[in-house]
Amino acid sequence: MATFLGIDVGTSSVKAILVDENQRLIAEGSASVEVMRPRPMWSEQNPEDWWNAAHAAVGRIRELAASDFLELQAIGLSGQQHSATLLDGHGSVLRPAILWNDGRCGRECAELLERIPDFFARASNTTMPGFTAPKLLWVARHEPELFAKVAKVLLPKDYLRYRLSGDYVSDRSDSAGTLWLDIGRREWDDVLLQGGGMKHSQMPDLVEGSEVSAFLSTEVAALWGLTGRKIPIAGGGGDNASSAVGIGAVSPGDGFLSLGTSGVLFVSTDRLVSLPERTLHGFCHALPQRWHGMVVALSAASALSWLGALTGHGHDVAGLIEKAKIFASDPARRDAAPLFLPYLAGERTPHNDPNATAKFDGLRAEHDAGALAYAVLEGVAFALADGLDVLKAASAAPRTCMLVGGGSRSAYWNGLLADVLDVSLDLPEGAEIGAAFGAARLAMLAGGAGTIETVCRKPAIRARFEPDRDNAAALAGRRERYVHMYSPAG
Repeated sequence: MATFLGIDVGTSSVKAILVDENQRLIAEGSASVEVMRPRPMWSEQNPEDWWNAAHAAVGRIRELAASDFLELQAIGLSGQQHSATLLDGHGSVLRPAILWNDGRCGRECAELLERIPDFFARASNTTMPGFTAPKLLWVARHEPELFAKVAKVLLPKDYLRYRLSGDYVSDRSDSAGTLWLDIGRREWDDVLLQGGGMKHSQMPDLVEGSEVSAFLSTEVAALWGLTGRKIPIAGGGGDNASSAVGIGAVSPGDGFLSLGTSGVLFVSTDRLVSLPERTLHGFCHALPQRWHGMVVALSAASALSWLGALTGHGHDVAGLIEKAKIFASDPARRDAAPLFLPYLAGERTPHNDPNATAKFDGLRAEHDAGALAYAVLEGVAFALADGLDVLKAASAAPRTCMLVGGGSRSAYWNGLLADVLDVSLDLPEGAEIGAAFGAARLAMLAGGAGTIETVCRKPAIRARFEPDRDNAAALAGRRERYVHMYSPAG
């Protein structure tokens, strides 16, 4: 029985899953990784932690399904986007990776636009502190001796690929988030690179996510007990593109809403969609001749976790949501609930403001943890509605939309999102598996185990959440107040 491994390098953990040729989940493993915040607005990780966590996650699979693991035919990779991993000429890491949710590079974002007058047309996106290119400008300014040693810049999953194979390769969906890629041509853009102080030679080679990018090295194969054959590694994808592959969102109009650390609305397209002035992410998909539009709220399920810690509920997020549900069951109380602006880590769509801050408005003594929890759930939904407005303006609104991510476990929140967005939301089977499952599917494609049509099929739908028109009307009034809460920092 052939098996396929998918590995996802997330922000809080590295997850691995093993599936068979029928896409049946055989085993999974994960290991946590630490985010370091040495200064305000900084967010970094040690790339060695990704490598160690991947070994631990795969080790767990080998414990649970040793004989099935020996039938491994291909590996797929997924990972957090934008995070800059800097290597010297010997392949050694020069400094901790600067992550996607790092906000230090505001000055460098403005500088990129000044250096490249046609930046929007070339990059199809605007500059953001979370993206890769401004991070390298920051390193050049603040760590010039280190910058001079940079031989390669890799994204997290591509660093893992390097450790697995010894090769410097990336896929086009992940590389689209660097601001160095011509998204339409799906190739590195020399003007964007030069404007950011970079050279083509510092970039990895590019492949499509479903193509073979490299092969597992003999050293790692021996370590994992896989000898006597070459194990291909698929190009893989950025975490959101991989999640889309995992739920079959690969045809034009197929979309998903992800409720993880951040909140994402994603729609697959057959053309490049671009609206940089409204902070739309127009990227390559992980499959050939496909693109996607994406909007991001930087704090989603993480906002609820933050509130849980603040109110003494710890990790009992489900209990906090139940309190919110009870509170909002009385329409009069719900209408008098505080409003929450969920910009705990700044914001991307539609404001592109790393200095944006969160706030409660209308907070009173009678408001308890349930009221605050309701406000947080609603505020994240409003932030995602801002993003949907941007997709609509780009003529890229999803025709179908699935729910994925840990936050999708809550039926109450799913219903609230459907009401606010005025969109039917489908909860698929296996909604929590996400990007690692998409990576496994890309491994299947690279390993010749089927076509895009046969491998990337949509899952069965566990539940559908239809908008409640009466509730949507009441929420629209609260959203009108919400949209006036934001004001640019300074």
